[in-house]
Formats: sequence, structure tokens, C-alpha cells
Amino acid sequence: MRRTGIVLAATMLATLTLLATKAGAKSGNVAAVVRAGANTTVTGPQIALAHGMIQVRVTIADGRIADVTALQLPHDNPDSWNTSSRAAPILRSEALASQSADINVVSGATYTSRGYARSLQAALDAANGR
Repeated sequence: MRRTGIVLAATMLATLTLLATKAGAKSGNVAAVVRAGANTTVTGPQIALAHGMIQVRVTIADGRIADVTALQLPHDNPDSWNTSSRAAPILRSEALASQSADINVVSGATYTSRGYARSLQAALDAANGR
């Protein structure tokens, strides 16, 4: 009987996480597109992950990604925060080097990496009017 309750609770948690992730992935949640001359700054949507939210802001100067800043990182526990904090500068470097959201996943931070890339891609799409 106890095992059934645990399985049911785990199934419900997994379903809620999946629904939250899908809801957070909508690029219609882009907070702002600010254009100033040749520069554009776009805040990507919040992406729901199992351990919190991730959101990035990208600055585009003269058609190139000039900067990417993680505005939110998963932080529901110290391990999530440490992993995400370690991954964020690596992901930023990847985005600047590739000039896209096509970035490598950081080992040990798979969900953070994928959420970062999704928020970044939505921001880039918004910058391009998509």
C-alpha cells in the first residue's frame, strides 16, 4: 500500500514538472525587447525546471551577440545553486563563441544548460521578430 502511494506521488510530481516545463517554454513570454540604435537587448522567457526557473538576457550589438546574462538560475537547494552558478559562465562563453543558442551541455548541469539555451533561443527569435 505504501509503495503505491509513493509511486502515485512520484507520477504526479513528474507530470506537474513536465507541465510547468512546457508552459515555461513558450517564447511568447519574452519580457522585453529594447532597441537603441544598433544595439538590441532582449529578455528571454522564464523556463521552469525541476529545481527552479532560468531566464537570460541577451545584448546584440551590430548584429552579433555581445553579452548574455543569466537573470535567474535554479536555486531551490544549495546543490542546484552551486551547479547552476558553475554552469552559467560556461554557457555564456559557449553562446558568445557560437553566436547562437546552439551551445554544449555542461556536464552535471544538463537541465540548466537546456533551459538556458531555450530562453536564449526565444530571446534571439524575438530580436529577429519571430
